Amino acid sequence: MCLINFQLGNHSKYKLIIAANRDEEYERPTEPAGFWRDDQHVLAGRDLRGMGTWLGITKNGRIAALTNIRNQDEILKTNMRTRGQLVSGFLTSHLDAQSYLKEVQKDIDEYSGFNLIAGSSDTLLYLNNYDKEIVQIDNGIHGLSNHHLDTPWPKVEKGKERLSEITRREEFDIESLFAMLQDEKLADRDQLPDTGLSQDLEKNLSPMFINMDKYGTRCSTVVTIDKENNVQFIERTYEQGKFIGEENHHFTIN
Repeated sequence: MCLINFQLGNHSKYKLIIAANRDEEYERPTEPAGFWRDDQHVLAGRDLRGMGTWLGITKNGRIAALTNIRNQDEILKTNMRTRGQLVSGFLTSHLDAQSYLKEVQKDIDEYSGFNLIAGSSDTLLYLNNYDKEIVQIDNGIHGLSNHHLDTPWPKVEKGKERLSEITRREEFDIESLFAMLQDEKLADRDQLPDTGLSQDLEKNLSPMFINMDKYGTRCSTVVTIDKENNVQFIERTYEQGKFIGEENHHFTIN
């Protein structure tokens, strides 16, 4: 998952609103979102290579999401643990978020750079393996891409601004969140972050929705949880920029 914009705790109707894009190589085998056959409490997509996931929720309201931290110095590292299992590990665990993240801290250097969000629609915690500190996320609008939480990259700032505009109303159109996630506008060169990539590649990775030859946005996901704990989870999948399917799930957290 390379972009997660979310609003926590300050909407008149919803406790949590998530609008996220997962960017990945097109050839990486992936299963669309659904309740897992081996754990019917978990609703998430699945990376079939590492058998983890990037964003998911459970029937009892556990939520987790992940982005990688872009660092060219880590490209040649081998034998690192699969980051997607940090998300699936929490979703299938019985530990509370604080206890789970403390367990992750013990082996934190066994993973390439990651950002991990875990908790519930009432309280979300955040951990990355650069700062290595567990912090509670404040209520409000937040954005996360391939650096740290709320790093002001162009796509993060644009997503936060658009999400704020859309969710000012108590009732808003879910389609407006998907339209936001499909924004393919490139950032100006003077706004680009410096993560060790060429400026051309950095620019091609700068939109909210990425559409390159071998890599791009594979799915967009919108999750809403209202104050009665009703969940709507919609995932739309893409192949080289073309829409190929949708998964739409509704349930009430028990």
